[in-house]
Amino acid sequence: MALPWLRLVDTLLDVTNLALSARVRRTRDIEPAAGAARTSSQLETGLANVVVAALKEAFDRDARRLDLERERMEQERERADRALKLELLRQAGEREIGRLRLVAGVAFVSLVGALFFLLRLGGGALGARVVVGFGWLLLLASLAVSFVAQSSVSGALARIDEVSSRDQSVAGSIAAWLLVAGLAAVGLAALIA
Repeated sequence: MALPWLRLVDTLLDVTNLALSARVRRTRDIEPAAGAARTSSQLETGLANVVVAALKEAFDRDARRLDLERERMEQERERADRALKLELLRQAGEREIGRLRLVAGVAFVSLVGALFFLLRLGGGALGARVVVGFGWLLLLASLAVSFVAQSSVSGALARIDEVSSRDQSVAGSIAAWLLVAGLAAVGLAALIA
């Protein structure tokens, strides 16, 4: 008996066609689901990009806000440091004016005392009167320099940003040394007389 080759080939072709048609039907059923999956994947990707952009914008806004706050705090700290520096300069100026007023007061009292001493000397030795006169000039100079230094310090306090403590102390030191020299001259005159 001969095998019916043609029938076997025909049956095999029919089974293959049936398998292919089932496969085609399956892919047609899968394709809409795959399209929907692709569409939902694209939608999810788009939403994810929108969320990332929104988060990035929020972080950038927060970073800018933090930078502005840091700058504001730095400016406030600098302003507070400047205010403290100005207050310390003002206090130093007030102390300098007080010291200069004391020097002026001592110079004035010493000047009056030297004047009484000069009147008491009256007809005393010429050398003693010259030394008292010299001391009196030194005391007058001390008084004048003290007043000038007070004016300088007051002017510097008025424009406190430009205060130079070296300028204040030079005039104050000169006034104090002139006072000491004047008192020494009056004392020397008292020893001579």
